[in-house]
Amino acid sequence: MRRPHLYKLIGKIAVPVRDVREWARAFESPRIVDKTDIGPLHVSTVFIFVDHRFVGDGDPLLFETMIFNDREETYCERVSTWDEAEQQHRRAVEIARKQLEQADEAIKHG
Repeated sequence: MRRPHLYKLIGKIAVPVRDVREWARAFESPRIVDKTDIGPLHVSTVFIFVDHRFVGDGDPLLFETMIFNDREETYCERVSTWDEAEQQHRRAVEIARKQLEQADEAIKHG
């Protein structure tokens, strides 16, 4: 049997959905885990509704944390649960701070 690939959130729990109409209705609910701006960098962690574990075994990858600016993405990680997503967001905020510090140092030393 194929593993489910479509999910919705019930509270903070990801639940498999087999009916596409039910899955589409899930997009109406909030999906942001956390969002933090650090200077020109944006850290965003969201529920992505679709399992992104396209190969291999393991838990579904349903939450995505990204760091990006106006031009590009500089970081992307996916995890399986809301709790892991909150932890990943905190780690990404620290990474973004370090990226900004490195950029500031590069500008200073030019």
